[in-house]
Amino acid sequence: MSTKLPADFSRLAWANLAAQLAEQTCLAAVPLVAVLALKSGAGEIGLLAAFQTLPFLLFAIPLGLVADRMPRQRLMVLAEVLRSGSLAGLLATLLLGWTSITLLAILGFLGALGTVAFSVAAPALASTLVERKDLARANGRMELARSAAYTGGPALAGALVAWAGAPFAFVLATVLSVAALMLMLRITEPARLPPPPRHPWLELQDGTRFVWRHRLLQPILLTGVAWNLAWFVLQAAYVPYAVGKLGMTAAEVGTTLAVYGLGMVTGALLAARLVARVPFGRAIQIGPLFSVVASALMLATWWLPSGVLAAFAFFWFGLGPTVWVITSTTLRQTVTPSDLLGKVNGVFLTVSMGARPLGAALGGFVGSQWSEEACLVLSLVLFLVQFALIFYSPISQLAGLPLPEPAKSSKQSL
Repeated sequence: MSTKLPADFSRLAWANLAAQLAEQTCLAAVPLVAVLALKSGAGEIGLLAAFQTLPFLLFAIPLGLVADRMPRQRLMVLAEVLRSGSLAGLLATLLLGWTSITLLAILGFLGALGTVAFSVAAPALASTLVERKDLARANGRMELARSAAYTGGPALAGALVAWAGAPFAFVLATVLSVAALMLMLRITEPARLPPPPRHPWLELQDGTRFVWRHRLLQPILLTGVAWNLAWFVLQAAYVPYAVGKLGMTAAEVGTTLAVYGLGMVTGALLAARLVARVPFGRAIQIGPLFSVVASALMLATWWLPSGVLAAFAFFWFGLGPTVWVITSTTLRQTVTPSDLLGKVNGVFLTVSMGARPLGAALGGFVGSQWSEEACLVLSLVLFLVQFALIFYSPISQLAGLPLPEPAKSSKQSL
């Protein structure tokens, strides 16, 4: 019988749910405001999206360094203060009639900066609040919150904007963010010895070097890069392919994306049980394998045009990668010394976010030069690459979680 997770972790999990819902509600509401209130087009919406993603590329690694230098709970509190402030600012611009693309972009950038700080610190803090044997279950709780937010946040934002007006969506997001802040303030983080003074550039190198030289973390990083490339190649082609070749309506396309969210929730609920029942090395490979299966199902719609088959593919796309996030995060937390966790999380976040625009650009190029079907083929090839990277790695040999890495001096290498 599984033991109850500590109260401080439960507060972190609920704070994570509130923060994720606030973020997803805002991300869905901002472009709706831009289109409905400002009559913005694709160019302005693209600008907003760029400002909301740029902090991940610019600040994930530096904020990872900060997360290893100061209490993670304190950093997450400051992050949520920044996010709730940006949400309150968005609400004020609407109520005062000051709404503009420039203000939406600036406030969106600040909110995303808070999201980055929260994201790099949360896994590191979680690993200090639960025992090693409970990490997979704890990560499942955290990922379930993210999955629920991705599924419900956009729908909630759309409903509020349509039924009650845009300000109500930002009222809800602000309330959720403040609730996350209140929960974070009640968490007691175990004390850590402060690291010795060192030049920030050398500290940034520590995290990158540790990941690249580690026999278990390097294949996880490369698998994540290949997966993000493949996924965004597919995303670049999916909507025009679904509408033009499969004859799907906008509502049907939206339904397939909702099924993706259902797959994410299912994966979050199943991950801990999978880890408990199969060798850990095999459990971590389930996500990449399911992505290959899902990609093959999507490609099969070329010969068997069917919205149902596309939705089934999206279910597996949601389930598999969610299991992957939980298991790979658990492994990363286990093998990374506590004083490097923030930096290592920052490296992973930066690389995964950096692969996304590359995948989207590659998908756009292939789709425009050849066809959407060519994008489906290319994405399947890349999904096969990501599975091969993890299948032929030393991770395959893991029967269970490896022993934690001993704390190392910053000047030591693996």
